[in-house]
Amino acid sequence: MRINGFSGMDIDSMVKSLMATQRAPLDKLNQQKTTLQWTRDSYRDLNIKIIDAKTKIGNFNKQAAMNTQASTVTGNTSAVKALATAAASSASMSVEVSKMATKSTLQTASGAGLKTTDTTPGTTATLSTTLAQLATGTVSDTYELNINDKTITFSKTDTISAVLGRINSSDANVTASFDEVSGKFSISAKDYGSANELKFTAADKTVKSSTFLDLIHINTADTTNNFIKAANAEVKVTSDGVAKTFTPSENKLTVNGVVLTLMGTTTAGGPATITTQADPTTALNTIKSFVENYNDLISTFNTKVEEQKYRDFLPLTDDQRSNMKENEITEWEKKAKSGLLKNDTILKSTIASMREVITTHIGDLSSVGITTGQYYENGKLTINEDKLKEALQNNPDKVLSIFQGPSGSVDSGIYAELSKKYDGTLDLLVKKAGTSKFSTDVNAVYKTESIMGDQLKNYNSRISNLQDRLVDIENRYYRQFSAMESAMSKLQSQSSSLFGTQA
Repeated sequence: MRINGFSGMDIDSMVKSLMATQRAPLDKLNQQKTTLQWTRDSYRDLNIKIIDAKTKIGNFNKQAAMNTQASTVTGNTSAVKALATAAASSASMSVEVSKMATKSTLQTASGAGLKTTDTTPGTTATLSTTLAQLATGTVSDTYELNINDKTITFSKTDTISAVLGRINSSDANVTASFDEVSGKFSISAKDYGSANELKFTAADKTVKSSTFLDLIHINTADTTNNFIKAANAEVKVTSDGVAKTFTPSENKLTVNGVVLTLMGTTTAGGPATITTQADPTTALNTIKSFVENYNDLISTFNTKVEEQKYRDFLPLTDDQRSNMKENEITEWEKKAKSGLLKNDTILKSTIASMREVITTHIGDLSSVGITTGQYYENGKLTINEDKLKEALQNNPDKVLSIFQGPSGSVDSGIYAELSKKYDGTLDLLVKKAGTSKFSTDVNAVYKTESIMGDQLKNYNSRISNLQDRLVDIENRYYRQFSAMESAMSKLQSQSSSLFGTQA
């Protein structure tokens, strides 16, 4: 704190008044920096909307989302589920499941769960039981599990919980589990099929001793109790009086374009009957969701490009904010942030590219009930739902080819074409604003290497240099006033001396 001199002048106020003029360039720089930060935040908001739109359009482009067929299961509905694909035929099928596919599995024999030996002998083990507490004889310092050409080592102090974690996080492609009620320990292949049979030898076929399996009393040669080999399912499908048996390696297969998921055998409940018929509901809802998403995105872009800009409303300085009420600050900043992306070239090019994709397909779209709105709606799409539903029922292949491209094509159709346009816009935003192509986090950190990032670095450097310069100027003012006070003090002293002499 600086103290005013004897002269009675309010030096602090005078210096502050003089510095107000000097600070004007700094206030301007800070306002420009704030505007740039607000603009970058606006880009990030739009970046998030584009990522969301791109994700959704990827889901719209999946076969299941544009399915125009539906399969119904009657009879034994608990044994089989059915999902029609776009290629599903209308043939009715009877399905009998005589055997389910099984994974290759190691397990303790039924009724022979793991027991503790050194705490309360004979007590069923728990997840906190250590390997040392399972040992019936000499306790080893370490135990090994050799499976699928991988060796996993455990310590005698490891708990069953720790063992499970180590097995499941290994690259042996297996899943281990433990039942605290029965004490049953099991290790299963992650995938079905004989190709994923559990192996207990090294790559060179040299037999290794799995001391861990010995500890938990699993004999890999016991294919009755301990080692269950992988088995294929057995399914008989009858259609138009002809029966055919399938043996898929997993509990799923596709027949006549219908994906059958096996949930159990039909031995007790009898066969399941699958019927398939045209059903435009799924595809219709997907297209409606696409149009809604497209309209929302292009409307947002158009709003930002056309938003009014209030050039007289700049970001507030600290002094300005201190003299305003909270609601006044809110209203001011609302106008200050308006029009930040007015006539933005990235947004305008994105709007143009989106409308170009639609325009390219507008003839086909119109024929199935999708048209553009009035000229003042700036590319908004409208749907005649009855006409679209009729097209999906009578000529589904045509509708699917419009959105997903002809069968077998790559990167064609409205979905794929728009996705590429969105991807191009994201690249431009990453380059300019330093946003992410993948994150929808509104608080995500910007990439430092970007056009706007470099501009902010420049502002920070200029602001720092100007702040140092203003400190020097302020100190100079105080030195000057101090010198003036000193001179005035001497003058007054001399005056007092002269007046004293005359007296």
